[in-house]
Amino acid sequence: MKICIFTNHFYPEDFKVNDIAFELSKRGYDVTVLTAIPDYPKGKFYEGYSLFKRRKENVNGVNVIRLPIIPRGKGGAIRLVLNYVSYFFCLSIFTFFHSFRNKYDKIFVHLTSPFFIGVCARKMSRRQKIPLLFWVLDLWPESLISAGGISNPLIIKPQIKMVQKVYNQCDKILISSKGFEKSICENGDYKGKLVYFPNWAEEIKGNVPVDFDIKTIKPFDEDGNFIILFAGNIGEAQNLDAVIEAANILKEEKKIKFVFVGDGRRREHLQNLAKAYELEKTVFFPGRFPIETMPVFMNAASVLLFSLKDELCFNLTVPAKVQFYMSQGKPILAMINGEGAELVKEAECGMAVAAGDFEGLAESIMNLSKMDNKKLNIFGENGKTFYNQNFTKNQRIEQLVSLLN
Repeated sequence: MKICIFTNHFYPEDFKVNDIAFELSKRGYDVTVLTAIPDYPKGKFYEGYSLFKRRKENVNGVNVIRLPIIPRGKGGAIRLVLNYVSYFFCLSIFTFFHSFRNKYDKIFVHLTSPFFIGVCARKMSRRQKIPLLFWVLDLWPESLISAGGISNPLIIKPQIKMVQKVYNQCDKILISSKGFEKSICENGDYKGKLVYFPNWAEEIKGNVPVDFDIKTIKPFDEDGNFIILFAGNIGEAQNLDAVIEAANILKEEKKIKFVFVGDGRRREHLQNLAKAYELEKTVFFPGRFPIETMPVFMNAASVLLFSLKDELCFNLTVPAKVQFYMSQGKPILAMINGEGAELVKEAECGMAVAAGDFEGLAESIMNLSKMDNKKLNIFGENGKTFYNQNFTKNQRIEQLVSLLN
């Protein structure tokens, strides 16, 4: 079976579609990926890639075709628009000719924002009269409204019509969160097409660097600390200002430490805010570390934290971080509304408070810090068990193979 995968991002960029393509190839499928020259998240082309280098290659048995884009740069609005439009323009032209020269049996779309690749996939599906499977990881135009702050009906209404045309063509619409169902079905009668297809935890490949010692990093260099760990992108969407506010409430609890591992646009701002509150002894920003070290950080932490703003698109989604945290077997503390909070409660793997509720967050942290290790371990074990029962990569691949066949 010949599968054509449409995706904005592919290896060496780190997205779940990599696992799907490589696993299908292992199982004997003939897989071609149409994607862009890799530039995420740093905003510049990866080393070894350019407009003239490695535009076509075979990676782990997968044929990869990379189309030109204008790199996103530092992620400003103009550069992002140019990045999106340049890829859509190149993909539209390329797929028109490609669809006449190359026949496929199925099309699979890995949809992160923006939605435009769905238009090209729809046209190829119609042209070749083949099934279209669409994995929705980001709602559109909800993301445009929430993240972009765009609500003008002259812009939004055409976006909704575009989405409806694509969904009408789809044979199956895979949703990463159950909360997507209501929003998608508001655009049409798509309930019969919907399939729950959640994320899974990324596999950590490779060994911890030999020169890495967590005991050299504050506050892991002391015993007896109750460590709240946030790992990942430190951006606007994560609403980490509220976490600093919670840390300020707990500033006299010297054994409670907040650690933000990672980097992002808001890191410097948060560091300045923590400094203004004189939180140098309880709030730490050690920076970015190799992905191989993440299990070490998480094993050394007491609780794993994730947080998102109170926005419609965030309330309906379950961040992939939740599944990864669950797989690590540690208690989870969530400051989020909607599906993410409900999942933590359903799995009984920690505590959840409303998005932005820093007072509730501080109270939950105090409660967790007073629990004995047996109760905390039960939270962690519940999360890992729930993950193994519902969210493993092998379960998703088997589910996708069943859909394709």
